Amino acid sequence: MKAHIVTLPGDGVGPEVTAAAVAVLQAVAAHYEHDFHFEEHAIGGGAIDACGEPLPASSLQACQRADAVLLGAVGGPKWSDPNAPVRPEQGLLALRAALGVYANLRPLQVHPALAALSPLKNDKLRHVDVLFVRELTGGAYFGAKTRSADVATDECKYSVAEVERVARRAFELARGRRHHVTSVDKANVLETSRLWRSTVQRVAADYPDVKLEHQLVDSMAMLLLTQPGRYDVVVTENLFGDILTDEAAALAGSLGLLPSASLGEGRRGLYEPIHGSAPDIAGQGVANPIGAILSAALLLRHSLQLEDEAVAVEAAVEEVLRQGPHSRDIGGHAGTGEVLAAVLAAFEEHAGNQAAFFSGARACG
Repeated sequence: MKAHIVTLPGDGVGPEVTAAAVAVLQAVAAHYEHDFHFEEHAIGGGAIDACGEPLPASSLQACQRADAVLLGAVGGPKWSDPNAPVRPEQGLLALRAALGVYANLRPLQVHPALAALSPLKNDKLRHVDVLFVRELTGGAYFGAKTRSADVATDECKYSVAEVERVARRAFELARGRRHHVTSVDKANVLETSRLWRSTVQRVAADYPDVKLEHQLVDSMAMLLLTQPGRYDVVVTENLFGDILTDEAAALAGSLGLLPSASLGEGRRGLYEPIHGSAPDIAGQGVANPIGAILSAALLLRHSLQLEDEAVAVEAAVEEVLRQGPHSRDIGGHAGTGEVLAAVLAAFEEHAGNQAAFFSGARACG
């Protein structure tokens, strides 16, 4: 198949991990005989330096034409002044809104070989396999804001339609997993959360095969650390999702391991590792590329509908996490290039095994 993929490497380690993800996608294209065209554009702090805005019109237009968008990271100390009128994260928020990617998927699994890196005891980490579905284009991040000398406000606003569409995405995903949705809100205090809860409850009636439970966000913050293995799909609003998913990332041992996919109504999605730009290690060739590579696997699955290819990439990552080499953030000494080379070697092996299996199956048939 043919696919047009826009890359937005961004700032800090973003270009390094994005290059690794692109190398894996190129290997996928070569092995499975696809035609992937890559087009690179600017976003974030680098875009501010180059043209004065964090999301240039040319970058946005390219993303709107693409089949999928692969992002690195944005931000860094150079642009960290919260009072600055133009900041890197504004580009990311604007891109999410413009693409209409309202559902942010963040899968979390704890690899047995890395369980010791988690701050939790190993017995708490058995069977942890959670898919967070975070509403991404509403809430306080996109609400009206005011500021005077001694008062500031941030409006948190949600409509029934916004809640319903992300809830339906969560229930549909749960049907392909363990049929359990946990909806997180603060309905004992916030009116938006009361609307959230009533809407999710109504949507649940259309999915009688999926169990629904509600949790208050403060309780959920505790339960993620004390009972993480009990959760399947967790759906929540934008701010709560941002906080809870970073907390949950500690279970896996490193932010560098975790991918994300931001999806809207069509196939086009925005894919990025959940880690930041890590300016302290930028340019040193030591960043962990696994989160970016797994984001590329999500791109293959959700935007390009290439399930076998996604599985082959994920199997390759699984092999490297089990056998090594490991990057510094997960207790090893390997650089970005060494980890990438190991993933590519494992990919060729797993993709070859896939081909042999299907060839044998056709022969038997």
